[in-house]
Amino acid sequence: MALNFAQLRAFLAVVDEGGFGAAADALGLTQSAVSHAVAALERTLGRAVLSRRGRAAPTAFGAELLAHARSAVAAATAITDLAERDRGGPRGTVRIAAPPTVCQGLLPELLDRWRAEFPGVQARVFEGDDDEIDEWLVDGTVDVAVRVDPPPGAGVLLREDAFHALLPADHPLAGQPEVGVGELADDPFLLSRGCCEHRVRQAHSGHPFAPRHRVRELGTLLAMVRSGMGVSLVPGLVGAMLPPGLVVVPLREPVTRRLVLSGPADRDWHPAVTALVDSVRDG
Repeated sequence: MALNFAQLRAFLAVVDEGGFGAAADALGLTQSAVSHAVAALERTLGRAVLSRRGRAAPTAFGAELLAHARSAVAAATAITDLAERDRGGPRGTVRIAAPPTVCQGLLPELLDRWRAEFPGVQARVFEGDDDEIDEWLVDGTVDVAVRVDPPPGAGVLLREDAFHALLPADHPLAGQPEVGVGELADDPFLLSRGCCEHRVRQAHSGHPFAPRHRVRELGTLLAMVRSGMGVSLVPGLVGAMLPPGLVVVPLREPVTRRLVLSGPADRDWHPAVTALVDSVRDG
């Protein structure tokens, strides 16, 4: 059986990117080359690894193959990158996962810093919610992640992000230097399930908490507050994403979330990941 890493990389790219065209772009190949590589893998294994009806997705056998393929490709990449590191610094592609607020409010500055410090390292960003990010780190979809409030010792602290009140710009409290949760009691409260719900509940400790609406997507929350349907509490990094008509005001009660840069807990880190994390730790 003559497996090769190019075939496994093509298979993983199609799964991760959601199709042959996107996989080709990610790998810097033609779509035909990716298709041929996956077909060659299927001939070698004697089993289909991808279902091609509609969006490409792994077959039952392909789903069993995923973890092994990721481990094999990661090991080969780590060996290559280890040799490259000794010839002039870390090299290779690092896949980084982060929640939307971090992707827009914190990651661009960090990527600029890494680009200057490690010119041989190319970063690819995967945006997802907290649960998705943890799963991607465990199953090898990504090499490193910015996690929200992980267990102690899980990585390097990037920032403590304080929660703010999210208000329409014409709200009576919009111009205040800070606001207490109790001062928002007369406004309908909108709870974003994707924005650290446990921290929002913590902020309401000692205050009534009866959300009028519960929404999952941050974009929906912003639109609802902007339209006057209520107010909310959000991490401070949301301030970098605000459209006109919205403001964030610091909370009087200090409630923060910890943003931690973490590598995988159950396998060796990509050598470039070690360099990036060490850079944050030393900087």
